[in-house]
Amino acid sequence: MIFNSLTFLIFVAIFLPVYFKLKGRARLLLALGGSYLFYGWWDWRFLSLIVISTLVDFVLGLKMSLAKDAPSRKKLLYVSMVLNLGFLGFFKYFDFFTESLVTMLQSLGLSPSMHTLGIILPVGISFYTFQSLSYTIDIYRKKLNPEPDVLKFATFVAFWPQLVAGPIVRASDFLPQFRKDHDFDWNRAMSGTAQVLWGFFKKVAIADSLAPFVEQCFAEPQAFASVNLIIAVVFYSFQIYCDFSGYSDIAIGFARILGFDFPANFRTPYFSRSFSEFWTRWHISLSSWLRDYLYIPLGGNRHGTANTYKNLMLTMVLGGLWHGANWTFVFWGFLHGIYLVVQRLWGHTFGVMMCALRFPKILQSTINIALVYFFTNVAWIFFRSPDLATAMQVINGIAGLEGFAFVNVMNKFVVLKGFLLTGMLLAVEITDFKWGYGRLVLQKPAFRVASFAVLLWLIAIFGTFGSNAFIYFQF
Repeated sequence: MIFNSLTFLIFVAIFLPVYFKLKGRARLLLALGGSYLFYGWWDWRFLSLIVISTLVDFVLGLKMSLAKDAPSRKKLLYVSMVLNLGFLGFFKYFDFFTESLVTMLQSLGLSPSMHTLGIILPVGISFYTFQSLSYTIDIYRKKLNPEPDVLKFATFVAFWPQLVAGPIVRASDFLPQFRKDHDFDWNRAMSGTAQVLWGFFKKVAIADSLAPFVEQCFAEPQAFASVNLIIAVVFYSFQIYCDFSGYSDIAIGFARILGFDFPANFRTPYFSRSFSEFWTRWHISLSSWLRDYLYIPLGGNRHGTANTYKNLMLTMVLGGLWHGANWTFVFWGFLHGIYLVVQRLWGHTFGVMMCALRFPKILQSTINIALVYFFTNVAWIFFRSPDLATAMQVINGIAGLEGFAFVNVMNKFVVLKGFLLTGMLLAVEITDFKWGYGRLVLQKPAFRVASFAVLLWLIAIFGTFGSNAFIYFQF
């Protein structure tokens, strides 16, 4: 079940009133049953993976808290990691590594008889795997007490708003919110609805409007003039941002309506002045997870400059691989690792140079934002391309600057619509960044009604209603 579908609207229309009518364990049972229905609507067979991971991690968490020594706790943690990462590795990476191995052996003149299995990737497996893993790791570290109620724990793992595409919510933040029933709150419902509508606008009006142009250019980049490829890359940067942050907004908004607080997953990432800042603004729940459960355990920046660079590179490469079983994702992560290393090497010097040239602070910020956005787009080319060869075709097509003229822009109306929508997005984000959308609109009933009406009108006018799946469903 996806948010931008009639089935989901029917689901919500039934779920919400019944949810607030029930209390206690009956409400939890509804939340868990609704979550399983929400996920199983796509393919009920993969519900077994969530149930197995839930039950195993629940039992392991309880046993870990009773273990008398660190080695015993570590063994239990390894069981959790092997199970969760084993499921993730098999369903997401088995065919990828098999194909890569076959290709390598063939390049050496061998004829291996290995075959892929054509494995179907369960939707959202990367998200709920990391969410469940953080629970057992935190118990092992003695930063969290195990949840004694299996119903609450199962609901935490499978909660439908963020189940298939995040944000990745930590047990320490989410589980305590199950300790009491949350009554319907009008102010929370209004602020949640505002975020839901904003998320739908970003998804169906912006992301889905930009998608066809991007798809056409990346399908055959050699067939398009450089101006079209440049537009496609810029459009993709906003497509993936609006698609993914739109999902996060919808998830966070519905959670708020239900009485739960989720952390923000995006904070105007394209206004970042450095790559380290970018990763505190983009997919925050994943970047913080990688920091806390991978980068810091590897040593972080505690063992010298060389080790810091190694840990940064390894974290970003693995973060790229988390996104998908393709060398394009690995290279995307590698590029961001390079960016972070170069920033540490030359960032301070670059800032000193601009100060020495007496650049005004606003110009320094503008230059830094432009550089971060430019190199982020270079990385997005690899992220979007089906293979490395296609990515290089896009880059070569842009670098050639052949046909770089407005007359060569195809589908001019679509392009103008795309720039209009992205301009609207940036205007709202700048307004929110400077003055706060919530303070400006949501606290005043008249502005609230007007903003809801405008969003609904924009969705109706510009929306693409084809039940297009969210990009991050494939991860």
